[in-house]
Amino acid sequence: MNDIIDKLQDMRHLDWAVRKLSPGTPGCFLKAYEEVNGKRIYYKLSNYDSYRGVFGHECINELIVSRVMDILGITHVTYKLIHAQVLIDGKEIETWISVSDNFRKNNEEKLAYDLFYDLRKKENESPLEFAIRNGWGLYIYQMLCIDYLTANRDRHGSNLEVLRNVENESIRLAPLFDQGVSLLFSTYGDEKAIERVDVMQDFPVNNYIGARSLEYNLTLIPETFDLEIKTINEKDKDYIFQGIDKILMPGHIEKIWEMIWKRWCYFEKIRSKKNESE
Repeated sequence: MNDIIDKLQDMRHLDWAVRKLSPGTPGCFLKAYEEVNGKRIYYKLSNYDSYRGVFGHECINELIVSRVMDILGITHVTYKLIHAQVLIDGKEIETWISVSDNFRKNNEEKLAYDLFYDLRKKENESPLEFAIRNGWGLYIYQMLCIDYLTANRDRHGSNLEVLRNVENESIRLAPLFDQGVSLLFSTYGDEKAIERVDVMQDFPVNNYIGARSLEYNLTLIPETFDLEIKTINEKDKDYIFQGIDKILMPGHIEKIWEMIWKRWCYFEKIRSKKNESE
């Protein structure tokens, strides 16, 4: 695997001028980009404020969730981690950066899902019904699945994007992206806080499609719908956390795995019960 660059890289040239606030978070997420060999590369830091600097582990979450989606076979933006020296507000900081490529084609423009919905919806049509009418049911149901498994709290209307081909007016949804506010988000490496986390808690979420309950959102998936996903096995733990042991504490890793595994077992249980009832 080559999705983690451990050797410290000098990334002080990046301009972290773009700040993204997320509801319920005490800081912000700084973003940057650059053109490399004609391709745009996007960078994102974990939570940041001027007092603590870069804190949290949202960048690591991006990679972990990316690997879980690899296992399940869900289309998503591929993330990498870079151990880097960055310059923010005149201060040099050693941290980890989440890296992803531009998923848009040259002739595509992006539009936030909530805005596209407002422009194209029918009367009394919900955001979910709108997605199904446009042929995006599988995408949305897979999204509800992975968001439950990883306790993603931040699937707001701009964390889904519609990509429109400006030449032929065709549209598609962007691969799933921006899963950093997930897993043990907000524990910030606090061992006692990590131990106290109930991994099966129905965390309140900022969902544009569905409700504020990840568990309830699973009920929106039709009982006999084929999600076209693969199975998570206990042996997949090694793949998911390869190289992460150099970044997160052992107890942190174990708790994340407990969350993914227990939630997967619950998901399989309720899905099998639904199918048996048919």
